[in-house]
Amino acid sequence: MLEPLDPILHSQLRLAIVSLLIGVEKAEFNYLLEKTGSTRGNLSVQISKLKEAGYIDVEKSFRNNYPLTQCSVTKQGIEAFEKYVKAITTYLK
Repeated sequence: MLEPLDPILHSQLRLAIVSLLIGVEKAEFNYLLEKTGSTRGNLSVQISKLKEAGYIDVEKSFRNNYPLTQCSVTKQGIEAFEKYVKAITTYLK
């Protein structure tokens, strides 16, 4: 029987965000915006959903009087990602 897929990570943009964050310590909002090709509004909404799920941490500050949002994946997010990858692999066999 196929394992259920995490509905939080099953969204293409949310999966892309977590995938990018897995490989880095922190990523700025603009980096994620550039790499995902998303709109600012959609990226912001999806980051909020990942934060609410406990998959990422979001740190807001200022750099040269401009807002700076940095994201990092949590331990829970790493575990969820690894479980998602394992589950999706069962679909490909």
